[in-house]
Amino acid sequence: MDLLRSVKDSTDETEFYTPLPEGYTLGQTKYVAVFGTVMSGLGKGIFSSSLAKLLKDKGLTVAPIKLEGYLNIDSGTLNPFRHGEVFVLDDGMETDMDLGTYERMLDQDLVGANFATSGQIFSAVLDKERAGSYLGRDVQMIPHVTGEVKMRLRELALQSEADVVFIEVGGTVGDIENAFYIEALRELSYEEGEGSVLCVALTYVLSPPTLGEQKSKAAQLGIKRLMEFGIHPHLIACRAEDRVTDKVRQKISIYTNVPLKRVFSMHDLPSIYLLPQIMREEGLDSEVVQLLNLGGLINSAEDARNAQAWQEFSSRIGKHTHDVTVGVTGKYTALRDSYASIIKSLEHSEVANDAKVHIKWIDTTDIDAADVVGVLGDVDGIIVPGGFGVRGTAGKIACIQYARVNNLPYLGICLGFQMAVIEYARNVCGLDLADSTEIDPDTQTPVISVLPEQKKIEGLGGNMRLGGQDVMITPGTLAAELFDGAKHIRQRFRHRYEVDPDYIEQLEAGGLIFSGRHGEHRIMQILELPRDVHPYFVAAQFHPELTSRPLRPQPMFKGLVRAAIERKQA
Repeated sequence: MDLLRSVKDSTDETEFYTPLPEGYTLGQTKYVAVFGTVMSGLGKGIFSSSLAKLLKDKGLTVAPIKLEGYLNIDSGTLNPFRHGEVFVLDDGMETDMDLGTYERMLDQDLVGANFATSGQIFSAVLDKERAGSYLGRDVQMIPHVTGEVKMRLRELALQSEADVVFIEVGGTVGDIENAFYIEALRELSYEEGEGSVLCVALTYVLSPPTLGEQKSKAAQLGIKRLMEFGIHPHLIACRAEDRVTDKVRQKISIYTNVPLKRVFSMHDLPSIYLLPQIMREEGLDSEVVQLLNLGGLINSAEDARNAQAWQEFSSRIGKHTHDVTVGVTGKYTALRDSYASIIKSLEHSEVANDAKVHIKWIDTTDIDAADVVGVLGDVDGIIVPGGFGVRGTAGKIACIQYARVNNLPYLGICLGFQMAVIEYARNVCGLDLADSTEIDPDTQTPVISVLPEQKKIEGLGGNMRLGGQDVMITPGTLAAELFDGAKHIRQRFRHRYEVDPDYIEQLEAGGLIFSGRHGEHRIMQILELPRDVHPYFVAAQFHPELTSRPLRPQPMFKGLVRAAIERKQA
């Protein structure tokens, strides 16, 4: 009797249940699974994406996937204060911020298959149960829910044609919602065969100030909990404020049977982009290649080129000749993770501009025209980011007016685009009551609104316009200059409200330029002011921060930093 059976072959005569996608071969794809212990938020995504980058640099095809324990179908409804920013993929999937870390580190666009939640897994299982796909069996966590997890991983392997799939399990070992993920990965390791699945435990080494030394007991116990699930790690990454001492690494090595050379000190660094180089120097990439028998697939020449390019980038981090301050005026500023991609976009742009960018966080909830001079008087440029709801919009409009009147470099994003239209309509075009129907549903001058014909065009219904869309660029504009003369670009959207076409001509007559538009319909996507009116005033209905990469900074952010430098030098 074969050990592994498909759904169709599963009967009461066997308990083996391993659904395999058509065309999938066991043991052909390699997997790296990353688990967290002690506490969450330690950087599993940063470690996993850095290691994946090193393998991609060697010419391997890699595909990451984040397994989330929450029951939401996606991250779209999560409050930024609870879970950080919502990162939108090109295909419209709303995910958590870790997918942004993977895209930036790998310079690779991801899709919905790279993200799974418990809600997705359970929904798929229940749909199959209703369809009779389990042939009358009682549906259980094991083997059916764990089987669905393995099916997702193997489908991703086939779809992406990956040599290595990187699996990040959200949260920590011991979280009840993660137990079935951990069990599924134990089963995966058993079924794929020896040398096919490599497990990483990311743990935390405490440094109590009163003791003055690093303590490893919490790390040891966290890894022990993982081993109790049947997962024996091949690598251990030790998060700590300072470099983990050899003594502590030796303790963890002995306690876990993991060789000392595979117990890695993942201590705090000035930038996460320094981590791949340190991992390379420690030989972690070579250990993974050896453990997974990937040596025959390595392209040494490509590895050398990629390593050199990254070294040139990372060597410039922290070194600069310019120093500027950019204000980020939002309403989620109490939690920096709400603007994670904006922070990273500024990091990419500061390296490209040989600058250090200091971020001044400005909560617009209580700002009015009387406050704005004191709030923005010491910044060299501002960003008004996206957001939803009424709170803080009046403060954003006041900040935009100050930036426009005082020639302060300005970048508006999504809501920042809409608020710029409202500010210009009120204060330049004479539309004193101009507003958005999101802010005032009964406004008599809805320069920003949701239009029935646009809903029909985009097929939105009551939902948002999500994911990648083409933007047509008007030649001779600032947008065309920023995007190197491109006639069209692809950017990611997440919004409901648009510029009402009834007001476009009046806004343009007043001097506002819509330099980016929908290819077929009257949907405005980039606005700007002429360069002889303002040195740098530009806004996008899309989210430019979602497509910025370390070696390819997003042009609108890069331009903002350059304009801020020029203003400070003037």
